[in-house]
Amino acid sequence: MKKIIFFTLISLAVFLTSCKTDSEMQDKVDAFVEVELTTDISHLSAKEKQILPLLFDAAQIMDDIFWLQAFGDKDELLATINDEATKAFININYGPWERLKNNAPFVEGYGEKPLGANFYPADMTSEEFEAFAAEDKTSLYTIIKRNAEGSLEAVPYNEVYKGQHEKAAGLLRQAAELAEDEGLKNYLTLRAEALLTNDYLASDMAWMDMKTNNIDFIVGPIENYEDRLYNYKAAHEAFILIKDQEWSQKISHFAALLPTLQQSLPVAPEYKAEAPGSGSDLGVYDAVFYAGDCNAGSKTIAINLPNDPTVHIEKGSRKLQLKNSMRYKFDKILVPISKIVIDEEQQKHVTFDAFFENTMFHEVSHGLGIKNTINGKGTVRSALKETYSPIEENKADILGLFMVSKLAEMGELGEKDLMDNYVTFMAGIFRSVRFGAASAHGKANMMRFYYFQEQEAFTRNPETGTYKVDFDKMTQAMHSLAESILVIQGNGDYEGANRMLNEMGFIKEELQADLDRINNLNIPVDIRFKQGKQYLGL
Repeated sequence: MKKIIFFTLISLAVFLTSCKTDSEMQDKVDAFVEVELTTDISHLSAKEKQILPLLFDAAQIMDDIFWLQAFGDKDELLATINDEATKAFININYGPWERLKNNAPFVEGYGEKPLGANFYPADMTSEEFEAFAAEDKTSLYTIIKRNAEGSLEAVPYNEVYKGQHEKAAGLLRQAAELAEDEGLKNYLTLRAEALLTNDYLASDMAWMDMKTNNIDFIVGPIENYEDRLYNYKAAHEAFILIKDQEWSQKISHFAALLPTLQQSLPVAPEYKAEAPGSGSDLGVYDAVFYAGDCNAGSKTIAINLPNDPTVHIEKGSRKLQLKNSMRYKFDKILVPISKIVIDEEQQKHVTFDAFFENTMFHEVSHGLGIKNTINGKGTVRSALKETYSPIEENKADILGLFMVSKLAEMGELGEKDLMDNYVTFMAGIFRSVRFGAASAHGKANMMRFYYFQEQEAFTRNPETGTYKVDFDKMTQAMHSLAESILVIQGNGDYEGANRMLNEMGFIKEELQADLDRINNLNIPVDIRFKQGKQYLGL
């Protein structure tokens, strides 16, 4: 009898521990509020509706490749997990590491996530990589592997993922045959070729030339955030987007003002000598599918592409605002956060229009400044190495706010209360800083928060834990931070970039306490999607 009771107590203890673990994991999943990714496609032609399923299938292939790049064998990992909440959280993070908590492992048996993900051998040393003589070792589109002799070799993506790329290229060619819009047809054709050849320049140029398309499709190896070792390797992803023609027409005229805005930057002339491409354009879209890199952890709500500086100089870039995703984040995350951390009198300044403008001009600002250093150190990206992404995101955020103020000064935004943008910007820092130290965007927000704090751009009420923006000091801090970042980039100042990150790119105690208040009220950290063909009725 005692033995039965003893084993029953053990079983109960195990059960209770399991329940607690399952509950904690479900809380992590629930921190990503689930939303339906859809839009009205009734205005699309019959052929456009035939194109969409092909794009969904190609996007899924990008998702499968990203799993290999970020972790490895997805099915092998999930087969070891019995708990459905843990499986869901693995899918959110594309692996057993929690992206918004500095990639801390949350599955037993896994240590730290390799800085180079699966782009490099896990046992490769920095000295070994530096001594490796291959010309394409820093290419965006090669994997570094060991050959049979154990030496390093650079293998192009179109060889590593040959079968997947060939299948995706076939789907893109089928879609191109159906495309009625000439710009879309040309882009899909060239993008299919790029997947097979590893040369993406022509398709990037073609993507820039699309002006009248209703459907947009971003596909392939694009962003290099996943490579935290060197920031060299591009990860696979895909977006399927439906253009909002009415909203796009409203904002398209801002692109023509980029050369004027470039010259207005608060920095010496040599740091703004490059002219932004005249082909830049702004568009508003509803997203209907995210795959791969863009779907991992925090979700993108605006896009600035291509990343190739050659394209930027010749044609500029396209800035795509994802209106449905943006609205979800504003309503379900930013507004609840602002009620906790923003001074009660200033909460009226948190508006969707300001959030939309701040986000839009963040993307526009990636095209401002310069792409090549002024002192012969090569491109800004290569000179700043792994610090490039957080410094670039910091630049885009602060110049986005600067652009809003300049456009308002030029009378381009109609009746405008800049306090809306300043306070919404401040609330937005609390939303984005929750993405953690592993995220370039999170680090950028931390640096900006502490810079503003040093410059007294805001004050914190210790009794209420709320923040109040000082308009004049925020304006001054905006100008001085913009100048500092542009100079670091123009000089290719790797040491200066590292110093900024080391001094301000982490969460200190007081800020963590405020974030804990937000988290304790179960305000979502981000969104996750119910998405797929069925949500469009396909």
